[in-house]
Amino acid sequence: MGMVSEFKAFALKGNVVDLAIGVIIGAAFGKIVSSFIEDVITPLLLKPALEAANLSKIEDLVIFGSVKYGLFLSAVINFLIVAFVLFLVVKGINAARKKEAEVPAAPPAPTNEEKLLMEIRDALKNRS
Repeated sequence: MGMVSEFKAFALKGNVVDLAIGVIIGAAFGKIVSSFIEDVITPLLLKPALEAANLSKIEDLVIFGSVKYGLFLSAVINFLIVAFVLFLVVKGINAARKKEAEVPAAPPAPTNEEKLLMEIRDALKNRS
C-alpha cells in the first residue's frame, strides 16, 4: 500500500494537475490554430498561389513526387501563430508583474534612535 499512496500523492500534486490541464488546453489551442490556418489563412492569403499551382489545399503542394512541402509550410505557419500568441501572453504576464513590482512599499517606521535624533533636531530648531 505504501507505493500506491506515494503514487497518489505524486499524481495529485498541484504541479502534475496543472501540467495535465496545460497539455489539454495546449492540444485544444493547437486544433484552433490548425483550423485557423486551414479554414482562414489558406483560403484568404494562399488561395491565389494555390490556384496558380492548380491545387485546392496547401497539403497538395508536392515537389519531386513525394516531398510534401505544403504540409511543412502549414506547420511553419501554425508554429509562427502559436509562437506569436505565446509571446503576447508572456508579454502580458511580464507587464502585470512589472506593475506589481512598481508599487512602492510603505517606508519603514523610524527607529527609536531616529525618533530621538528628530526630537533633538526639533529642539535645536526651536532654540534658535
